[in-house]
Amino acid sequence: MGKIPADYLPPKELWPEYTIPPDIEVPEKLNLADFLLDRHVREGRGDNVAILFGDQKITYKEVLAQANKFANVLKSLGVEEQDRVGIRMTNAPEAVIINFGIMKVGAIPVPVSPLWAKEEIAFVLNNAEFKAFAVSFPLMEAVEGSKHEWEFPTKVVVVGGNPEEVEAKGYVSYAKAMATASDQFENVMLSKDDIGVILYTSGTTGQPKGCVHFVREVFIESQLVNKYVWKLQPGDVMGGSAPVSFAAGYGTFCLIPFAGGAAISLLPKFTPDDMLATIQKHKVTVVTGLPTAYRKLLEMPNFDQYDLSSVRMYTTGGDALTGKTLSQWMAKTGKPIWEGLGGTEMLHLVTSNAVGDIPMADSIGKAIPGFQIKVIREDGTEAGPGEVGSMLIKGPTGTLYWKPYIQDNKLLKAMKKGVKDGWNMMGDAVIMDKDGYIFFQAREDDMIKSSGFRLAPQEIEDAIMRHPAVRDVAVVGIPDEILGQKVVAMVELESGHSPSQELASDIIKSTMDLLATYKLPREVVFLPSIPRTPTGKIIKKDLRKNYPEYTMKFVPKIK
Repeated sequence: MGKIPADYLPPKELWPEYTIPPDIEVPEKLNLADFLLDRHVREGRGDNVAILFGDQKITYKEVLAQANKFANVLKSLGVEEQDRVGIRMTNAPEAVIINFGIMKVGAIPVPVSPLWAKEEIAFVLNNAEFKAFAVSFPLMEAVEGSKHEWEFPTKVVVVGGNPEEVEAKGYVSYAKAMATASDQFENVMLSKDDIGVILYTSGTTGQPKGCVHFVREVFIESQLVNKYVWKLQPGDVMGGSAPVSFAAGYGTFCLIPFAGGAAISLLPKFTPDDMLATIQKHKVTVVTGLPTAYRKLLEMPNFDQYDLSSVRMYTTGGDALTGKTLSQWMAKTGKPIWEGLGGTEMLHLVTSNAVGDIPMADSIGKAIPGFQIKVIREDGTEAGPGEVGSMLIKGPTGTLYWKPYIQDNKLLKAMKKGVKDGWNMMGDAVIMDKDGYIFFQAREDDMIKSSGFRLAPQEIEDAIMRHPAVRDVAVVGIPDEILGQKVVAMVELESGHSPSQELASDIIKSTMDLLATYKLPREVVFLPSIPRTPTGKIIKKDLRKNYPEYTMKFVPKIK
């Protein structure tokens, strides 16, 4: 396996069991850029559009020429096979070109979130041991602020800015280096068992964790998601607003569309108007976005002024869509939003509603073919249909942490907890019905134990969200001497509604036909907003921690 020291990965007895789908043949040697990019030019699709960005239309052969140039730039900087190269980029064509250039030299791309602060940047740079680091000029401030903590002589390539000023600081100007680089390059072939990419988790609980994905995983997953979810092919345009140097956005815009020979539409920054204007301008055919993004779009008074007729499919993930948002979107556009679930540890998606025949409300869909999913009880036995349990996943991708022995074997312990008998345990509590549809209930850590019952917040949240005054909701368990934990609903109201005892009672009364009595929240807390991560997940630990400080608390009167 290239130049990776053995102790940079866990012992093999802790690895998940990887499976290869029968319909995909993985070559022993391959180059991911050759598969995702060069292949299309070689097969006569070089004039097809690969990237749409504002008024720019960049073809596959133009991307190939630029990727070859950047590969030569990396070689001139001493980057070799299996070296790690960071990517901290705004959504722009250069981000995709740089990714393919890294792949061409056989190095390992490491996306670095544009949202991370200098401490997280320094940690990831040192943890991955960057040989080079490509950074958009507008994102350099935090990078420069982290330099005093760097442990390696990393070459920084700055995209944008004044080339002379960039070089005066000891960095490499992307523009100047590319101007003189050759557009010819012979791809470095890797073993299918070499590392293809390292994706770092978002770091919401401690430092980010490096998730290792082998070349074969990237090769297979990009094809599976495309074949069974987005079904992209030449002529399709993939659009959305996820950052390309964030784990989810990386798969969405740097891998999967190129497996199908489609184009991508890059949006520099999300605003509702820009999103819809870009869909219209670029004639996007498949849109993906967080549930919060769809909710913001639904609030736009001028929504109907945009022509979205090019779109054949809307998809989402990252957080619960809710049946309310799905029904509102269907009423607005006539098209459903197909929900799915993935994870940084699993590279990208593992379930999707698109696998089924219809978008099942409040479901994250079925296992994507190539993946197996089972649900187990606390005692390890398999749960029956409709029963809450822990979700276990097995497939071509899996949980494998980078440098597990540092920080007192922290990630080695996480491996032992996260992989059970070869199955990946993502820490998600779910229900699977008799047809294989999966319904997310909560993160295991967010399950509520009240009066001897094990309660899933998602079910309660879905019921509360149906109330017309509720804009957003989070249900948490708060320690209680009698109940163990009491169920508390944290509610953000729609504009035009004010917190009151009457409204709190009405919200809970509206759920009584949907929820058993023991599941009803004992308290409603009104908040100005529900805290969420950049990927849309509710930060429930903050809600539990800050609960004593909240003042708008009401005990609903429902008798």
